[in-house]
Amino acid sequence: MEALTTPPELWDEAERWSLDELRAVQLNRLRSTLRTAYEAVPHYRAAFDAAGVQPDDLQELSDLQRFPFTTKEDLRDNYPFGMFAVPRDEVVRVHASSGTTGRPTVVGYTRRDVDLWAEVVARSIRAAGGRAGDIVHVAYGYGLFTGGLGAHYGAEQLGCTVVPVSGGMTERQVQLITDFEPRVIMVTPSYFLAIVDEMERQGRDPAASSLEIGIFGAEPWTDQMRGEIEQRCDMHAVDIYGLSEVIGPGVSQECVETKDGLHIWEDHFLPEVIDPVSGEVLPDGERGELVFTSLTKQAMPVIRYRTRDLTRLLPGTARPAFRRMEKVTGRTDDMIILRGVNLFPSQLEELILEIPELAPHYLCRLTRPGRMDVLTVLVEAREASYGEDAAGVGARLAHLVKHRIGVTVEVEVVEPHALERSMGKAKRIDDQRHL
Repeated sequence: MEALTTPPELWDEAERWSLDELRAVQLNRLRSTLRTAYEAVPHYRAAFDAAGVQPDDLQELSDLQRFPFTTKEDLRDNYPFGMFAVPRDEVVRVHASSGTTGRPTVVGYTRRDVDLWAEVVARSIRAAGGRAGDIVHVAYGYGLFTGGLGAHYGAEQLGCTVVPVSGGMTERQVQLITDFEPRVIMVTPSYFLAIVDEMERQGRDPAASSLEIGIFGAEPWTDQMRGEIEQRCDMHAVDIYGLSEVIGPGVSQECVETKDGLHIWEDHFLPEVIDPVSGEVLPDGERGELVFTSLTKQAMPVIRYRTRDLTRLLPGTARPAFRRMEKVTGRTDDMIILRGVNLFPSQLEELILEIPELAPHYLCRLTRPGRMDVLTVLVEAREASYGEDAAGVGARLAHLVKHRIGVTVEVEVVEPHALERSMGKAKRIDDQRHL
């Protein structure tokens, strides 16, 4: 695996800004966004008035913390188009969440928004090591989910050749990778591992494929998972972050030369980290809930949107003016509270990958057979280890969980491919306590 860099002469102009230049642009754009939201979106006018703030109260960036948060519930309450700041006939695209826990959240894009989205995804692919002329295999889902079309437009904007496969048909994914020889793949990390498993089932060596760069997002994944992918596939594995309510993929990107967290494209998206309980803004370096305010969106600006993702903000490295966000390894709504201990699936993933006999395919099953909750971790054995001492391997994982995290879990080691593979975001929690 050759080292990759993105020379500064390929960067966008904003990537070369000084910190003072960036902050000046952010302040001007934030003032404009607050005025637009207040004047054009009834929800924001009512929310600002209730909080006793007006757009002109923002004199410096830190004044943003005086303004109210926006939540997913606010978007659902204004379903379908109540959060739009432009007439509906100026909206050229809508995307929406799945709506599995209620009404879907709907987001809209003007023509300029679509172009902006393509620009930040193109910047992200370039920061990951992609270049004009590359073949990019897109295995994110297409449709109302923003992943597939976001990756697609960004790759085209960069000048790449796009293979719009979408998710599913794993055998065909392998065949197209073999035949078309893409350099870059954009996909969820869990589904990429399913593709790698299929390569090996067909007798193909993943390390011998044409893939040099994997741009993985849409779900939390760990540095241990990165090591697994890079070792098995002899490729660079980098993280991309986004969410539909803010724009889609392309809000932030890990740079291939450092792989030390995701640089936030702060010329378009202003981040904060807050205490998820009190809502207090935390200083850079402290871990909490990530909040975003859009700075350049037309159709649906968002003010202090609570993402529920847990991370911290760090100084820029590969792109000095832009702060980094640490890899998201958990969400406030994915946290398991087990006998008073807070536990995230990603913590289990780290421990699973420390045991050579176990594969990174797992499910956390919660039950309540009596008065106490029980967490059973179902985890697949690797092909080469299947048939060995499954009980002993499971006991090793349970021991690690007890001593590293401080909670007792049950572990069931299952045969390879026993757990359902997701073609999109991996399902990590099966809560059966109320069935």
